[in-house]
Amino acid sequence: MGPEAQATTTDKSSSRVLVIGAGAAGLVAALELCREGLEVVVYEQLKEVGGVWIYSPEIESDPLGLDPRRNRVHSSMYQHLRTNLPREIMGYLDFPFLPLPKQGRDERRFPRHEEVNLYLRDFAEHNDILGLIELGVEVEYVGVLGGKDIALSDDRNLKWLVRSRKVGEVDQVREEVFDAVVICNGHYAEPKVVSIPGIERWPGFHMHSHNYRVPDPFKDKVVVIIGNANSGGDISKEVATVAKEVHISARTWPVEQQSVSEGGPRKNIWHHPLVERAYESGTVKFEDGKTAKAESIIQCTGYFYSFPFLDAQGLISVEDGRVAPLYKHLFVPSLGPSLSFVGLPSKVVPFPLFQAQMKWIAKLLSGKLTLPPPTVMMAEVEKFYQDIEAKGIPRYQTLKIGIHSYEYVDWLLEQCGEEPAESWRKEIYLTTGVNRRLRPDYRDCWQDQELLEIATASLRELAKKLGIEVGQTSEKC
Repeated sequence: MGPEAQATTTDKSSSRVLVIGAGAAGLVAALELCREGLEVVVYEQLKEVGGVWIYSPEIESDPLGLDPRRNRVHSSMYQHLRTNLPREIMGYLDFPFLPLPKQGRDERRFPRHEEVNLYLRDFAEHNDILGLIELGVEVEYVGVLGGKDIALSDDRNLKWLVRSRKVGEVDQVREEVFDAVVICNGHYAEPKVVSIPGIERWPGFHMHSHNYRVPDPFKDKVVVIIGNANSGGDISKEVATVAKEVHISARTWPVEQQSVSEGGPRKNIWHHPLVERAYESGTVKFEDGKTAKAESIIQCTGYFYSFPFLDAQGLISVEDGRVAPLYKHLFVPSLGPSLSFVGLPSKVVPFPLFQAQMKWIAKLLSGKLTLPPPTVMMAEVEKFYQDIEAKGIPRYQTLKIGIHSYEYVDWLLEQCGEEPAESWRKEIYLTTGVNRRLRPDYRDCWQDQELLEIATASLRELAKKLGIEVGQTSEKC
């Protein structure tokens, strides 16, 4: 994985660190920084912790999420969402996500979003980090104190100027200086919308999944859904329970789904290649020549990375789905480790990855470890970009690491002198992926019961050590 961080004995325990965001990444960031003796402040713009796992029925005034004047809604959560990963691998590395014997909790292996939000609050309360979080605070500016000349100098003791304000208090701006900033603002709030020729004259309802909450508005309608990743797959099935027809358009389809012409319990789901054009008549034409007279289009096309508060001084670019240059998906070589981006990789099991990233970041900020020289880091970053380009991987997939995330997590843990994650985590991830592709009901019927029992036993032992009383696990498939 390239040059490793070097051990050192420099004491930086008095460093003051700002964490931006109190979702799953921000919460574990606060914990790991505290464990290294650092002074931590967390700013969260919402009124509660949980980030993307907070459900709100509110939607934006622009259903596509493109108008910069729109009222912004952070969450993309829809009402009936259940996790697409089993809880035993979804939880943090050292805080088990097991059912708790509390009223109103979801004991299923693939629980609803409310259960995940409650788990995050349990984590924050158990580790006593809620007191570090200031809610309702929006960060407006983050920049190197002294500007670009200081950022490009050999001085690694950078300071960060931060301006923030209480949400709703436009004139009350607070200005502070921090030794480091950890960005945990998520990447599910700025919709990515694909261009459709003719869409400006197409008469139907056009929206992004960011503003999807319930299927009711699509009752008895013909709906085109663009995208077949996690949200596209889930939303298409949910909409199909009330819609007349659902037509899913995607760049590629898994082999086992390519020949599907009519799917779903009501046999009203069709698979198509990309949309070629939309017409004033309401017709939507696909690249294979087939058409649908559609009344609604839902774009499940992902999100942009966005850091509107960051004064990058030309040292960071966010283009075509790539945040660059980033060493180990975390640091700009000239600014690390005092500026870090947590949780950017996609197609991963997020919570354990967040924690592994933060363990390394915290040790670097405490002075127990150091990064290689900026020139060495930049050389590795450039080689990484050259390698993925040579493999034909498009820029927008730079941060899509998938199954390689387990190698990445283990590498991060190794830098911190810790043992790799349990082997059952990767095995369950793989079996879940296979089951998801083959079974529409994968959340309620699985074929890895033996692995589940191994994982549950391990997590129950951990819960016992932590003094956490757990309930019964979900019934067998």
